[in-house]
Amino acid sequence: MSARELITEHLDLWTGAVTHKSSAGRGRNGKIELTGIKKLRELILELAVRGKLVEQDPNDEPASVLLERIAEEKARLVKEGQIKRPKGVPEIEKGEEKFPLPKSWEWARFGTITFNRDSERIPLSVSERSRRQGEYVYYGASGVIDNIDDFLFDKPLLLIGEDGANLINRSTPISFIARGKYWVNNHAHVIDGVSEGFLGYLSLYINSISLEPYITGTAQPKMNQAKMNTIPVGLPPIQEQQRILEKVDELMALCDRLEQQVGDQLEAHEVLVDTLLDALTRSADAAEVAENWARISEHFDTLFTTEASIDKLKQTILQLAVMGRLVPQDPDDGPAESLLTRLASERQIWLDSHKDENPECATMLRKLKKLRTPKPPFDLPRGWAAAHLIQLSKILVDCHNKTAPYVDEGIPIIRTSNIRERSFRFDDLKYVSEETYQYWSRRCPPEPKDIIFTREAPMGEAAIIPEGAKWCLGQRTMLIRPMLEHINEEYLLLALTEPHLLERASEKAIGSTVKHLRVGDVERLAIPVPPLVEQNRIVDKVDELMALCDQLKARLGEVGETRTQLAEAVVEQAVS
Repeated sequence: MSARELITEHLDLWTGAVTHKSSAGRGRNGKIELTGIKKLRELILELAVRGKLVEQDPNDEPASVLLERIAEEKARLVKEGQIKRPKGVPEIEKGEEKFPLPKSWEWARFGTITFNRDSERIPLSVSERSRRQGEYVYYGASGVIDNIDDFLFDKPLLLIGEDGANLINRSTPISFIARGKYWVNNHAHVIDGVSEGFLGYLSLYINSISLEPYITGTAQPKMNQAKMNTIPVGLPPIQEQQRILEKVDELMALCDRLEQQVGDQLEAHEVLVDTLLDALTRSADAAEVAENWARISEHFDTLFTTEASIDKLKQTILQLAVMGRLVPQDPDDGPAESLLTRLASERQIWLDSHKDENPECATMLRKLKKLRTPKPPFDLPRGWAAAHLIQLSKILVDCHNKTAPYVDEGIPIIRTSNIRERSFRFDDLKYVSEETYQYWSRRCPPEPKDIIFTREAPMGEAAIIPEGAKWCLGQRTMLIRPMLEHINEEYLLLALTEPHLLERASEKAIGSTVKHLRVGDVERLAIPVPPLVEQNRIVDKVDELMALCDQLKARLGEVGETRTQLAEAVVEQAVS
């Protein structure tokens, strides 16, 4: 099978195998990595250096002759003093060959076939480099600039990164041909060779193999000259090298076109999803939402095919829920104003009865007395009302704003990193002692059904403490204890995490580097309040739809994993 056939016959794998990059916190960008096309690029390079990308030509001068010519040229350059005499490079031993070579190819150490010019580099410090910018073009990792009068190197040379994490993770090519007039610092190896095409093939080879066996250091990976010189290189005839480079350029251009095509399709898909979901949020009431939803549901399997689109659907569900457009209103539910009146009366009685022994109750009474009438965040349905968050709370307190002393075992402390997407994360818990817990929780010990809300890093995350749990309130968080007789804590959680509440709250956020909300701004958040029975209906509907979204995402993950495995299987088969 030719390389082009390998691409075209498995096109659905290369374009369909994707990896979803999740970012932490609300407003995740849902970025996608085109894993299949990335694998395809790796496959092209691997086929190239194994001699499987282009056909061999028996008329080509064998690589053994090329090796003799390189040895003669190196001896001449050493004699003329242009390069240093290379230190002994060991012969390639049996078993070191990475794969079988085609006839007319040869194995050779990197150091025996290249001319190293590292001694001509300029190891300048940052301050020295800034003073010499007018004289030299600097090469670090991003390329060079042409047409500079004063220079060290004035011919195409191969530059290979000497240190940095990219030696291992290979997020970008580790080597390339530098052209123009430039100087190089001591973070890149400078390699010359018998021709520019020869250097081009070496660059392709270095970028196709793992360099980990030749790297020292972990905190700061480094590949020194001695290690680099020992890399075994499968060397084709010089004429075949050129054919390989041309074929790789052709196929990489094809990959570029595939990426552009897939990118355009994803962008068009994103616009379509945004438009349809926007139509949902602009629906006048639950009945119109149902009509628009019916149109979307006809194409559900083709619309919500990425994690980003499913996440947007989840955000739309939350928005519709708190706008009163997810379930129909029922006039028999009674107005929310009456609910708020009863809530305020019962809260006043409870706070008055506890203010003498609990200073937080006295603080709540003082703050409630100063409140103005809340402005609704948007047009509310008939029977709904708006209230400040503190008005819906029995107690609302800020945390002890210091980092707690941790212990190996004890009571878990909820930090901002432990709350994501309305849930607690238990993968990185810290613990405090009973003594620390008592002091850190002196204002109000957290209880089940309390809501923990983050003011910073990130702001706007929230979760409900589950039954049977004992938690300590961590730094940059607030504890909200709803008036549960009148407010469904699950509904309040939805209202605190719907996408536009954070947008509105962000207008008041302070901080030049890390934005955060002040305690008073959180207390005065405007919450849309439906009657209690409607709150319960909203929570049930949201749970139903979120479960559907989770099922979609799980199936999507299974399909993506299968496609990725198939792409890897095709790669393994092609190079075997």
